[in-house]
Amino acid sequence: MFQVDKNYTRVWEFYIVGFPGLPSEYFHLVAWFFFFLYLTTIVGNLLLIIVFALEHSLQKPMYIIMVSLALSDIGFITVALPKLIARYWWNDGSLGFHTCLFQEHMIHYFGSLNSLILLTMALDRYVAICFTFRYSVVMTNQNMTGMTLFCWVLAHIFPGISTINFTMMPFCGPNKIVHAFCDTMSLTPLVCGDPSQQFSSAYAAAMFILYVPLAFIIFSYICIIISILRMASGQGRMKTFSTCATQGCIISIYYIPRFFVYSTPYFPNLMMTPDKRIATTLFYSLFPPLINPFIYCLRTNEIKNIFRRWIQKQHGISLKGQMQS
Repeated sequence: MFQVDKNYTRVWEFYIVGFPGLPSEYFHLVAWFFFFLYLTTIVGNLLLIIVFALEHSLQKPMYIIMVSLALSDIGFITVALPKLIARYWWNDGSLGFHTCLFQEHMIHYFGSLNSLILLTMALDRYVAICFTFRYSVVMTNQNMTGMTLFCWVLAHIFPGISTINFTMMPFCGPNKIVHAFCDTMSLTPLVCGDPSQQFSSAYAAAMFILYVPLAFIIFSYICIIISILRMASGQGRMKTFSTCATQGCIISIYYIPRFFVYSTPYFPNLMMTPDKRIATTLFYSLFPPLINPFIYCLRTNEIKNIFRRWIQKQHGISLKGQMQS
């Protein structure tokens, strides 16, 4: 499988290259961009979690999913971005062997977890719209919490297998990761010998964990659209369709670009330069966590009403203080 010299020198450190075609004069600008992206994503998702924790009226199945997604997004961006920011801010791109494997595992773990959370979200919408009268019985807080915890555990399986395989593979040559972080796509070319079997198994696992949930998501949305078209109320039809369309856009951004990035080795016509591949990966990895909390906060009347009540309360306190002074 891997024929290497028994006396080979094992690589114990990797180096994150980032965008190989980026001129050095833009390094600090890119670092500031990713730093701002990181802070905005963290603050937005933390705000959603805090609102959920403080407002008992939001402790419903759909909001449990939103909080789970927010926690997953915070986890992913915290694993992915700090080292990339350090690479461009202080030229510190070095990662220890086991640190790189930990990052690789967590990158794919949170990717798998998000896919399962989106599946759970689609299931929730499917039951709510297509089986409205059974929703309160099937989708209880207890059932949703159980499903969410199950997703958090299940998402470790395929990334764990891949990470264990990498620990047994010889790395004896180049140590430069031509990517924004350590993942299977960037580590596989650095393996000594023929890594085609490892890449094929990783590709099959990725397609399974991503597109089996996507198949159900597509099925559920077809059923939802049919149910929407049967609604008597035009206003209710538009409101439901608008909510599902927003979620559909996020799902499309999450799944479609991934297919092209993962499939480029198998389709010669899908050739990508390293810079384009990295940019595409960062787009589908970082854009949904950035906009998720703002979309769900701005498009959910309950959360908008809570923010409005908080602002009015603070405004009332400030006016009272001014009158007393």
